[in-house]
Amino acid sequence: MKNRQNIRNRFHGIALAATLGIFQASTATAEEGKQRETRATVAMSQKVYETLTQAQALVENRAYEQAEAILADLRMREDLEPYETAQAWNLSAFNYYQRERYEDAIRAYDQVLSQPDMPVGLRQTALKTKAQLKLNVEDYRGTLTTIDRLMELVSEPAPDIDYTRGAAYFQLGEFRNALAPLQRAVSTTTASDAVPKEGWLLLLRGCYYQLKDFENMVAVLEDLIRHYPKDTYLLTLAGAYSELGDTLKQLVIMETLYEQGLISNSSHITNLANLYLLHETPLKAAELLDRELESGALEKDERSLRLLSQAWYAARENEKAIVPLQQAAERANDGQLYVRLAQSYLQLDRWEAAVDALQTGLDIGGIARTDSAHILLGMAYMRLGQHAQARRAFMVAQGDVRSRREAQLWVDYIDSEVRRTKALEQPVPDPRQSPLDALLEAAEDAT
Repeated sequence: MKNRQNIRNRFHGIALAATLGIFQASTATAEEGKQRETRATVAMSQKVYETLTQAQALVENRAYEQAEAILADLRMREDLEPYETAQAWNLSAFNYYQRERYEDAIRAYDQVLSQPDMPVGLRQTALKTKAQLKLNVEDYRGTLTTIDRLMELVSEPAPDIDYTRGAAYFQLGEFRNALAPLQRAVSTTTASDAVPKEGWLLLLRGCYYQLKDFENMVAVLEDLIRHYPKDTYLLTLAGAYSELGDTLKQLVIMETLYEQGLISNSSHITNLANLYLLHETPLKAAELLDRELESGALEKDERSLRLLSQAWYAARENEKAIVPLQQAAERANDGQLYVRLAQSYLQLDRWEAAVDALQTGLDIGGIARTDSAHILLGMAYMRLGQHAQARRAFMVAQGDVRSRREAQLWVDYIDSEVRRTKALEQPVPDPRQSPLDALLEAAEDAT
């Protein structure tokens, strides 16, 4: 819609300038007379001039139907010169455009171009505007064909024609063909100490993006930011730096935008937190996430809570990491986060909490490595001195070949501990008693 409005504005200026040019040429011809054949070609009678002036006034006052009726009657006249017929169609084209009858406007320009011996300037204007209208109605091949006809009349394309050609190729998905005319439109404008239009730079940026040429995309974004500063362009620049692997520049831009209050989108906040983690500033990540979760800018969903827990843990704030991880586990569809929660409890020597978390996770299911979970469960039971429960957990883990060796070592250790404990519970023999006395005493006890 925005591109259509831009084309409409350009068309209005071209058509109006062409119309005014017509009248100036006709006045000069009336004053000077038909001294040369070339001037006769663009001659216009006073009556035709007045009729066109009347029709133009009606168009400008939005009396489109009345204007078209006058123009249609004018074209019915048999004594019109080709140039006068062309100008009647030229004004009809403008009239149709104002009513958003773009196809009719194109057909009107075809009538202009069909008239013999038209001035080059009029033909150029008609072809140029027709090309832009073809782009407007999404006839991209027709746009390119029309521009090719125009280029037969001019030595070098104007920047806006290069843009139109590039836009047509872009819409056809021919991004490499679009690149050269778009580059030329921008560079020619810059060389004349003018600022390229925002839409031109945006389309060139899009072309580089489609071609995965992020280095040149960065250069175009810098021009956009310089001439048309918007926070959206800074965000796009940050994304381009990410594609180039320059996450530090990405972080600097994102952090600046956040500090200026220009970032409120949850995905951008999460992205900034991940960048802090990537560049080993986990405390900033944790404080950012904690603040935005409390403010409601971030939803307290599994993903955000898990990331907050990860940030606190990376910042060596293990206690603070527990609560968001517990909340994330409660929101998850499987028991995997309960295993991670149990690991956190084990690091804090909270054995019973670790057992509870693991049992909850195993009950819920969906754990990628149940064997590893049972190893952790056995270890927690060991710390609690509950060897029988620990042995059962390790025996379950033995059922998976990936944990079989480790689990067997634990089982062997438990069995050896049990044997050692039983041995310690046996009465110690009196060293002063002879072996014979011991046997006799044992026999007496038996009787």
